[in-house]
Amino acid sequence: MFRTRFALAAVMALGACGGDADRYTAAPPAVTETIRIGFGSVEIRDVTLPSYAAADEITLEGEGGVLKSSTSVLWADAPERAIALDMTRNLSKLTGARIASDPWPFEAFPDARLEIRFEELLAGSDGIFRASGQYFVAVEEGRERSGLFEQSAPFDLEGGPAAIAAARGQVVLDLAKFIARNGLK
Repeated sequence: MFRTRFALAAVMALGACGGDADRYTAAPPAVTETIRIGFGSVEIRDVTLPSYAAADEITLEGEGGVLKSSTSVLWADAPERAIALDMTRNLSKLTGARIASDPWPFEAFPDARLEIRFEELLAGSDGIFRASGQYFVAVEEGRERSGLFEQSAPFDLEGGPAAIAAARGQVVLDLAKFIARNGLK
């Protein structure tokens, strides 16, 4: 309870400082494994987020499920764009396939198109960053597929926005691994 209040106070205190906003990136963790997939090229067509997660403000769940944010504690890039680019980078490194986000930059069409719809992407008051939703893999020929996902990563409540950003980076990498293993085979 105290840690949650401290974390919320830290986020709000940063917002109360006035002046320029502090911006945070979700630095991607190192990719240390390789996953074989069934496609040579994949387009990340769309990433959709809940409105609180799509906003520039970094959001933290407070007591009773209240979502807290401040206009002075922001993501460094638009969250939907940043997560699409992080997924592109992670899947490229994991699979060695040609991966690009929409709009597809190559002449030849991709073998598959990936769409990710988040229903939750939130730093919880318990020190767990959670992501859940559904992914869709569309192919011109072959079996299209979809699946549900739930990913999580711990973060230090006293670490403030930087800890939240690191946890988001880990969750996006874990989601890339999950989709590569389960949706792109």
